[in-house]
Amino acid sequence: MSSSDVTNTAEADEKRRNDPYGWIDGYAGNLHKAAKELVEKGEASRVSDEAIAQIITAAVRLYYAKSELEDRPVPAIVQEGEETITPTEMLVAVSEMLRDVKLGPMELGLWFRRRPGEN
Repeated sequence: MSSSDVTNTAEADEKRRNDPYGWIDGYAGNLHKAAKELVEKGEASRVSDEAIAQIITAAVRLYYAKSELEDRPVPAIVQEGEETITPTEMLVAVSEMLRDVKLGPMELGLWFRRRPGEN
C-alpha cells in the first residue's frame, strides 16, 4: 500500500466519522453478522416483524437510489460462497415484498431490466 493510499484511506475514514450517516456502514456489517447467527441458532423470532419491515424498506430505498439514480450496478446480495442466501430465501422475500406493494410476478416481468452498462 502506497503512502497516497494510506492518506486516502485516512481521509475517507475521517470523512465517514464526520458524516451523520457514516454509522450505517458499521451497522450494516453488525446487522448482517447478527442476522446470520440468529438464523443459524433458530432464533429469528427475537427480532420483531416491525424491525424487519423497517430494515427491508430502508435497504430497498437505498438500493434504488444507488443503482437507479446513480445509473450503475450495485451488488444486492453479499456473496459468501456456499453460505450466500438460497434461491428459496430470496424468492420468499421477493414474493412478500411484491405482495406488500400490491404487485405480482407479471409486473416484475414487465419491469425486469438489465443492469446499467449491460448490453
